[in-house]
Amino acid sequence: MPFTLAAQFEYEEDIKKSRFQAIAVPVENEQTVKDFLEAHKDISTTHQCWAWKIGDTVRFNDDGEPSGTAGRPILATIEGNDLTNVLVLVNRWYGGIKLGTGGLVRAYGGCAGQCLLQAEKIELIEKKKVQFSCQFSEWAIFQYELNQQQIEFQEDYTAQGVNVLASLQIHQIQPLQLKIQDVTRGREQLHIVEVAEDE
Repeated sequence: MPFTLAAQFEYEEDIKKSRFQAIAVPVENEQTVKDFLEAHKDISTTHQCWAWKIGDTVRFNDDGEPSGTAGRPILATIEGNDLTNVLVLVNRWYGGIKLGTGGLVRAYGGCAGQCLLQAEKIELIEKKKVQFSCQFSEWAIFQYELNQQQIEFQEDYTAQGVNVLASLQIHQIQPLQLKIQDVTRGREQLHIVEVAEDE
């Protein structure tokens, strides 16, 4: 079962006079990654190296450090902790002593690893977007049901009735499907919405 982070977490250490700061944060999609990196641009740093993983998609960046010495070790710590939907940014302020490639790998990987070790992790629950329609007279029943199960939803009122878009955990889909068939006497169906990856 994959995990993600409960919240943003930071960790700092000094290695041979260079200061390393790791910031680990949960991310939903590539846009949240871009926004976070943009917001954390720091011109006082010597290097800002990062790696992220969302589902099966991974990216990493050495930001001028020798190839394979920063981004890849950071990514290895994300994967080693069984995490997904996570971005780790490691800032380095150079202190005048060269670390060599092995030293850099240990510094970036180690700093990211310590940060993730101490961060609070939560189980990532897969959700699917679903859509269904109902008549105005039926909406109160569904609204009660959705609220009872703490399901996020948006309703859209039309001349014919109510269109509902909801985000369900996998185990909630079938019971709601049966409820819809029951309340609407088989007139309406629950549809799973295929969401494009880059939304």
